[in-house]
Amino acid sequence: MNTYKYKHALSILLISLITFFSGCTELYDTSYNEILVEQFEPTEEDIPAIIGNAYGSWRNLLLLWNGYWRANEVGADQIVIPARPNGWVDGGIYRRIHEHNWTVDEDVVYQSWDRTYYGISTCNRLIYQIETGFVPISDPDIYEATIAELRALRASYYYVLCDLYGNVPIVTDFDVEEGYLPEQNTRQQVFDFIVTEINESLPYLSEERSQATYGRFNRWAALTLLAKMYLNAEVYTGTAKWDACKETCELIINSGVGYVLEPNQKNVFVTENQNSAEIIFGLAIDDQYTTEWNQFDIHMQTCQPSMQAKYNLTGTPWGGMCAIPQFIDTFDPEDSRLTNNFMMGQQYAASGEELLVTMGNLVGEPLALVNEIPDISYSEEIHGYRFEKFEIAMGSSNILNNDFPLFRYADVLMMKAECLLRTDDADGAATIVTQVRERAFPNSPEKATVTGAELMEGSVYDYGLRTESAETHEGGDDIEYGRFLDELAWEFNQEGRRRQDMIRFGAYTTKSFFSHAPNGDYRSLYPIPRGRIETNTNLQQNSGY
Repeated sequence: MNTYKYKHALSILLISLITFFSGCTELYDTSYNEILVEQFEPTEEDIPAIIGNAYGSWRNLLLLWNGYWRANEVGADQIVIPARPNGWVDGGIYRRIHEHNWTVDEDVVYQSWDRTYYGISTCNRLIYQIETGFVPISDPDIYEATIAELRALRASYYYVLCDLYGNVPIVTDFDVEEGYLPEQNTRQQVFDFIVTEINESLPYLSEERSQATYGRFNRWAALTLLAKMYLNAEVYTGTAKWDACKETCELIINSGVGYVLEPNQKNVFVTENQNSAEIIFGLAIDDQYTTEWNQFDIHMQTCQPSMQAKYNLTGTPWGGMCAIPQFIDTFDPEDSRLTNNFMMGQQYAASGEELLVTMGNLVGEPLALVNEIPDISYSEEIHGYRFEKFEIAMGSSNILNNDFPLFRYADVLMMKAECLLRTDDADGAATIVTQVRERAFPNSPEKATVTGAELMEGSVYDYGLRTESAETHEGGDDIEYGRFLDELAWEFNQEGRRRQDMIRFGAYTTKSFFSHAPNGDYRSLYPIPRGRIETNTNLQQNSGY
């Protein structure tokens, strides 16, 4: 465990205890007032601890059960959760997400909505406490910087709402009257709000890339968020902003603060990855202080139970989630992002013994993972490659200690490349894509080179149904710039973003994959949870639901 993670986690724990009894719209607790004002006098060094509680919501939003990660991955073309000998049916929720048959009552719909608004409410509360002097900050520079950082963080939560739900209420006040029901805003208004919040915050945000700004919104993290808004502007508003996205990316690329590609992509995802020069904004995670049960348990969701012995895990994994075979088939076999980020073939215990199947029809046979899944309704323990992009350290608990990189430098480079591709500079895009690919082909560097003409081609993904009852082959030739979409898949799989990329390239609601068949373009947005509409009569449901 590194010193920074310990201090960061301890700060979050302190603030969580201090703020636990604060109300939703008023501050009633007398002891809370006394502790914060009389016993805790913030200094410049205390500011990260004060705002740390607002960052903690990002971990819950992204990684807790049925959160933003699942909302973006399980309904896309890379990841599936088929029924297993030990279950993983859970009322059919994972199948409904994969097949785009979700309802207004799904847990994933509620969790992504509620956790995001919780993060917004926390930001609003802290801004209110600072602006009213409840949290006294006398230094005007620190005051402006802290408010700006909280506004940028709040904008990142609205980015999630804009992406998943579109038309959502914008709430910036904390001291609202009892019974207050916010009005619904259009997706265009939410987009404009996010862009304005970021731009107005930028002059006050730190330009440092250091441990002091790690896991926080400095200028470069905010610019990356702004670039993502511009990248998806055509989806969000109907008006493309490729030039604005490219120019924003160039500010980060030319920053001179030391963001670079790691020589090995795996360095970004190792257990002690907090010093990676590729991470622009990461979520700090430490299993000693990050104690929510499902805080970061992708390894538990993907490893088959007997694979506990492979890593000497402190608990038995549950073994459901795996890669869709059609996606695995898109990789060049020599691409290290295939061999390093997925578990395949015969599995072994840490002691070197062969692992065996423990459940289902193949009990006692070798646990040799194959790139096949018979059907979403049933599978054996050997079916499907499992995920290992994030290093699974020996002796891990149900929570990995790796920090989760939300924004990384490779993403900035690929955003710029996409903008060049879409504005008639395919060769310029190819130069950048080749740069990102170079580390993936250490044994065959000639394969790293890609041309502009190749990026203009369709996808190599053989789309179509692959179920026990149906097999179709649609291919991906009809996807404009589909080869670039493939490049995004190979570089960013398992990072909780595939849905967004597929939507931008027009493939999310139009292509079949595994057991998903097109089910209406309106599925590019999730529904607003039924219960939230029932409690706020100002909300109208998204079209189609």
